[in-house]
Amino acid sequence: MTPAPFDSSPRTRLIFGPGTLGRIGHLAAELGGRRVLVVTDSGIEATGHVDRTVNLLRACGLEVAVYAGVRGNPTTLDVNRCLEVARAFSADLLIGLGGGSSMDTAKGVNFLLTNGGEMRDYQGVGKATRPMLPLIAVPTTAGTGSECQSATLIADETTHLKMACLDSKAAAKIAILDPVLTVSQPRRVTALTGVDALVHSIESAVTTRRTPLSAIYSREAFRLCVNGLERVLLEPENLDARGTMLLGAAFAGMAIENSMLGAAHAAANPLTAGYGVLHGAAVGLMLPSVICYNAVDPVVRGLYVDLAVSAGLAEANGDPERIISDLLRVLARLQLAAGIPQTLEEAGVDIGAISELALEAAGQWTGGFNPRPVNAEAFIGLYQSAASRGVDCRA
Repeated sequence: MTPAPFDSSPRTRLIFGPGTLGRIGHLAAELGGRRVLVVTDSGIEATGHVDRTVNLLRACGLEVAVYAGVRGNPTTLDVNRCLEVARAFSADLLIGLGGGSSMDTAKGVNFLLTNGGEMRDYQGVGKATRPMLPLIAVPTTAGTGSECQSATLIADETTHLKMACLDSKAAAKIAILDPVLTVSQPRRVTALTGVDALVHSIESAVTTRRTPLSAIYSREAFRLCVNGLERVLLEPENLDARGTMLLGAAFAGMAIENSMLGAAHAAANPLTAGYGVLHGAAVGLMLPSVICYNAVDPVVRGLYVDLAVSAGLAEANGDPERIISDLLRVLARLQLAAGIPQTLEEAGVDIGAISELALEAAGQWTGGFNPRPVNAEAFIGLYQSAASRGVDCRA
């Protein structure tokens, strides 16, 4: 099969290793920053990471302001509140410090601060016409991979529908991957963000947008996450395990940047919007059903097999159906370790609302990249499958 064509230009400089946050002042100065706005949340502020970052920046002669009001699953209200601070401070460089919410809010502010208008004006791809401020992304969770993506996901404050705004100018100039910062995360956050990264690695490997380049990132991200998640949950102070997950999440983010996501995310978003199921739990719950649905296609089944083999979960040239079953068992074990609900009912979802959920899922943009076409009828089947415990493709 002829490899799929692609046009890729790495946009983000990755700096990985324990203690690398210590370089942030010099890196900000290298990017021309003089007035730096740190975008974060109150939880990260309580860990002391914000104070340390501010001190490192000021030690390099930079003026610093902090916005610590970011909420989970940021909306247009979060962006607008932060935007007021950025404008009043005349920020010329942004730092997203925290999880995906902080980084997405920083990106959203960058759109509006430099290009004006409202977030809905940038929904889609390449809608910004003017250059943006340099952004440094500093993840404190191993999950979203937002530090390696040019997209920001911001929900409308009124409708709660997520808007995906993608623009190469929005990508971070530098991502600092310091595993020390992730040690302070509660176990629940570590578990859910870790599952999110794992799902990213699997979904990005099979989308219609996959390329030889994205496959490299997907495979390595999966290898790191599938072998690192249980270890980091058992040994939360282990910096090697923390670094494994942080790097896996970043590589998964780079895979998404080149190949997008699929039906598991499309099915998960209505669960979060309608029932408050946390994102990592929602995608983890839906993934097994999506794998079975996609694996009907022999080409896609081969891609899942390749992931399992490359991660050391199966022997090459084994029976594909057996390998898929083994993969599902590994995922079930990891979900159990992470405390992910095993069924929709366990997640608090009304089974009687499946038809409504399916209609909403069918309108999600990520579904358009799923390797097997998905519509409302297909999503009904996926939700029904997720309503049962122990998904088995051979059942």
